[in-house]
Amino acid sequence: LINDILDLSKIEAGKLDVESIRCSPQTIVEEVLELVQVRAEAKGLKLEASYQFPLPAEIHSDPTRIRQILINLIGNAIKFTEVGTIRLDTSFLENPGGEPQVQFTVIDQGIGMTESQMAGLFRPFSQADSSTTRKYGGTGLGLTICKRLADVLGGDISVTSEMNRGSQFSATVKTGNLDGIELLQELQQHENEFSINFNASTQSEEQVLSLKGRTVLLAEDGPDNQKLISFILRKSGAEVSVAENGEAALQAAMRSMEIGLLYDVILMDMQMPQVDGLQAIAELRAAGLDSPIIALTADAMKGDRERCLQGGCDDYLSKPIDHGQMVEMVWRYSEEVTADALQVQRQEQAARFRN
Repeated sequence: LINDILDLSKIEAGKLDVESIRCSPQTIVEEVLELVQVRAEAKGLKLEASYQFPLPAEIHSDPTRIRQILINLIGNAIKFTEVGTIRLDTSFLENPGGEPQVQFTVIDQGIGMTESQMAGLFRPFSQADSSTTRKYGGTGLGLTICKRLADVLGGDISVTSEMNRGSQFSATVKTGNLDGIELLQELQQHENEFSINFNASTQSEEQVLSLKGRTVLLAEDGPDNQKLISFILRKSGAEVSVAENGEAALQAAMRSMEIGLLYDVILMDMQMPQVDGLQAIAELRAAGLDSPIIALTADAMKGDRERCLQGGCDDYLSKPIDHGQMVEMVWRYSEEVTADALQVQRQEQAARFRN
């Protein structure tokens, strides 16, 4: 709920960071379906993808925000569907006289909605009715955020539905300039390597970063964030251990010290039950743990980065996590930053805080 409110607040204040980088609609769809597959299988539901050609091989947009929209829409479809199939259809809208768009449509065979229920669907904290909240849970913010994100990406979200027959949510995003971009007539075949786009002055726009052989401890209490972050890291080659709260993270990191197999990097959520991130980090540093620790936080205030660094973190990532930045940061701290350089960085940070 806190993450959703912060996201919505940033969007409404015009302070949400949105990228415009080259990304593949097909790749985004494949990643999203792999992420939600476990949830669908747990309910015995079938997930399908369909494509309407021609389709741009690449567009200029924000893949992180598109994934956020699709994961939310498919998550809702899974929640409100008991039997049957959920399909994600991707198509290209040329929009003569306007800007071209890609449309992602999530089609389910769930409980459906009436016209009156659909009318308030995109209002904050709104769900179809109170019985929906009691039976299925949720904050009522997900669709509001999706619609605002689609708007920021130059598109929109629309819905059609029929009671007891299912619903269809369509999200559109602008493609950006398509000059020189191939229009596909069939699906592309991808290599096994997982390619991450990210912006960094010392790297090319598109590069494969390998985390093969690197070990990461992810301390995160949110199930969806656990799946998403660990999926991205494992696709890049890392071995990921997940701790669902601060106490579990503390025990896992202590155990790694005892057996002499330290994690290369620890990703630590700052707001967790039982033991919060800062408390866990303080105990680990007091015990002599030297491994790089990167804070994950939904906090939107400027001083939070300093609070995390002062509390023993080496770096900071704000939610929603930029996947490329995360992989680059894990790679840098596990491959590029030496132990001596890390100590110098910590001494400089300590001196800055003292001053």
